[in-house]
Amino acid sequence: MDLWLWLKYTMLGLFQGFTEPIPVSSSGHLVIAQNLFGLKIEGLSFEVLVNFASLLAVLLVYREDLIRLSRGGLLYIRHRDPEHRSDFRFIVFIIIATIPAGVAGVLFNDFIADRLKGLTVVGATLLVTALALWLIRNMRGHKGESEITIKDAIIIGLGQAVALIPGISRSGATIVAAMGIGLKQATALRFSFLMFIPISLGGMVLEFEELANDPHLDTLLIPYILAFIGSLVASYYSLRWFMNIMARGNLKIFSWYCVIAGTAVLIYSLT
Repeated sequence: MDLWLWLKYTMLGLFQGFTEPIPVSSSGHLVIAQNLFGLKIEGLSFEVLVNFASLLAVLLVYREDLIRLSRGGLLYIRHRDPEHRSDFRFIVFIIIATIPAGVAGVLFNDFIADRLKGLTVVGATLLVTALALWLIRNMRGHKGESEITIKDAIIIGLGQAVALIPGISRSGATIVAAMGIGLKQATALRFSFLMFIPISLGGMVLEFEELANDPHLDTLLIPYILAFIGSLVASYYSLRWFMNIMARGNLKIFSWYCVIAGTAVLIYSLT
């Protein structure tokens, strides 16, 4: 029985990790997976834990960008070097873009956890994700890092806030918003995942007490660890794969997938 439970949580971690970077909604698929495996995980502590594993994967993949931005941002603050102004601005815009989701998370986390975790909601919102991805499937954009504005950052941030709803992909919503306002694909992808870092850290801080006081932690410690490792490994390779997909401009495959998955979930939930 323990081995079967460990396998279920490992599969949950792999499932969440693989779907976190790609625009198909990891939170929605986590709801689907829990129903398939017959698990009912209360609260947000487990989701925050596996999201933190995905965060570590993002840090590994974008470590060179993070080092460059950190160094450039500090040099600009110290010396006002025009050469590093774009790095400083990019960091500021990442912070600005994080604010809408941070505020929405504080205000609506409990409501989302209690009211929007059902299969019917996930099925419907997966179809919304599919439509959004289809609308930007052929866009290429023209704006690079140095051309991002405060308005752009706020719009992308609002996309991330909407993605708190299970079934609305976080990466999908932010990339759709970024490409919709003219960002290049590579810039949209980088901005999307770098803004995942502060929102994920913020979620970890806000939910740390719930995670530490999780009444099931003693009995589920090993399953949680296995899910964490599974999410970390799957997120890393999934993000690498998605970067190649974005470079080839094949977002429509995710749109079709969301149509199929959303329709199947709706049929299952309504029958």
